[in-house]
Amino acid sequence: MFWVRLRSSVILMVITISTILLGGNVLFTTIMAISLIGLYELYKTVGLERSFIGIIAYIVGILYQLLILWKQESFVLPLLFSFILILLIVYVITFPRYQTEHITMIFFGLFYVTVMLSFVYKVRMLSDGAILVWLIFIGAWGSDTSAYCVGMLFGKHKFLPKLSPKKSLEGCIGGVIGAALLGLLYGTIFKNSMVSAGNPGLEYALIGGSASILSQIGDLAASAIKRDHNIKDYGNLIPGHGGILDRFDSILFVAPMVYYLTELL
Repeated sequence: MFWVRLRSSVILMVITISTILLGGNVLFTTIMAISLIGLYELYKTVGLERSFIGIIAYIVGILYQLLILWKQESFVLPLLFSFILILLIVYVITFPRYQTEHITMIFFGLFYVTVMLSFVYKVRMLSDGAILVWLIFIGAWGSDTSAYCVGMLFGKHKFLPKLSPKKSLEGCIGGVIGAALLGLLYGTIFKNSMVSAGNPGLEYALIGGSASILSQIGDLAASAIKRDHNIKDYGNLIPGHGGILDRFDSILFVAPMVYYLTELL
């Protein structure tokens, strides 16, 4: 299993680095594909992955992504309003085929997966996006690695054992500190390449630490959803890791925060 996970991790890292470096339409297409697969995995937990309302969500997800690509974000709110309206119309006309929870999950899924993941592309397209976008992965995967290492070495106090038995309080703190230090190092290395940042080291340390907190919340939220529906993984697309959402659950939370913090700072 270790070598399977390692091989998958290497392949995933190569794909991630390549698409992020290329940016533009390559990154956009990759994000759209990940988004659709993620939606499918989430809807599968409640048996809606091939339902009529699920198909509507896939179409709206594609339209949303295209609005981002075409820089027509003024149409996003009308699109989302139309989406919930269509869902309610289908809910009423086909009653009692769908339950209230089904409509809620479909609408939630579009925000949770498609909207939040789109911020990876939005960060990449900022003026310093080629550098800023890596803060997402420092705050997510860097935090996860730091938390794991600190937890293995010093973890004694369980953190939310009913939800995630292996997580320790020490590991959570280590993840925040580790991501902050990685952000500081990253900002220091690339400080002369930045146009918009005044003090990259300090700003990126703040972003890294803050991103780590949201990353861990995102990971726990994904675990809660899976436990609610009695599944171990969202899928098996990535050998040794599970599905797309199992690997990108923390990214979903971190990407929007990095976007808004970089804009604010």
